Amino acid sequence: MTEAAAYGGLFFSAFLSATVLPGTSEAALALLLNQGEGAPVLLLIVAIIGNVLGAVLNWVLGRFFTNYKDRKWFPIKENQYDKARGWFSHYGKWTLLLAWVPIIGDPLTIVAGALRVHFGFFLLLVTLGKSARYLFILQAALIWMG
Repeated sequence: MTEAAAYGGLFFSAFLSATVLPGTSEAALALLLNQGEGAPVLLLIVAIIGNVLGAVLNWVLGRFFTNYKDRKWFPIKENQYDKARGWFSHYGKWTLLLAWVPIIGDPLTIVAGALRVHFGFFLLLVTLGKSARYLFILQAALIWMG
């Protein structure tokens, strides 16, 4: 595999993982590290950027398209949306630090857009949370590989 393919594949996987589409960016990062494909720091940066951009897409969907949340094509079900909105109402904007958590993270980022959370604040919290997760995966993979 070429380095460009490794970085591109990881970016695509990380982007998809941040949307409601299935993605396995954690496994992709660990696999690439295990196979020695690419520089670890660059792989980390690519995964973070891809995943954060996927969350930005969710924010945009929430900001401009939530009036269509009852439509079949809308990426999250109404009950997921309502649950995320409840979390947001109860715990506030700081829940965006959990945007990396499977199942609840994607709806949280959509709700953040719908509730018009300031984009800069959104970007900061989401980037911090997702960076911490990928840094943990990087460290765990490097320790496991010995």
